[in-house]
Amino acid sequence: METDDAEREEVTSALLLASRALVAIAARSLDDLEDGVTLEQHRALVVLTTRGPQNLTTLASNVGVTTSTGNRLVNRLIDLGLVERTRSSDSGREVVIALTRHGQRTVTKVMERRRREVARVVDALSPDQRRGIVDALNAFAEASGEPPEQSWALGWGSEPGTTASPTS
Repeated sequence: METDDAEREEVTSALLLASRALVAIAARSLDDLEDGVTLEQHRALVVLTTRGPQNLTTLASNVGVTTSTGNRLVNRLIDLGLVERTRSSDSGREVVIALTRHGQRTVTKVMERRRREVARVVDALSPDQRRGIVDALNAFAEASGEPPEQSWALGWGSEPGTTASPTS
């Protein structure tokens, strides 16, 4: 039991350290965006990218903010032209938040920046370190409920809700 606690603490500490490094990379990937998108706003854009159009309550919950905070966040993203409110295709009464083309391009640009910076870090790892990290991080992401990148990054559409290459 004591070994399990010590092991859990060691893993937790290592993940927190890696998390700090990744948050720094994430923050830097937003630098110089003409829109001045914050990390929380970008998270909302990524949620919409991975999970599609959502009503405000669902989006706020998925981003981890209150509905009133989510509403302010969405209003700012609308002002920036990154998302839009539309009628749900399932129910004409429900309003959903969806990415615009500009929003899709912004997410693609940020993710490309992030990918380049993470690749520079990966280049500093030995082949043995790389092999071990892939399985561990994929297991961690799966346990946290985060969708695998390939399930969304390669399937963005040129129109919200469609599929195409993220570079289109």
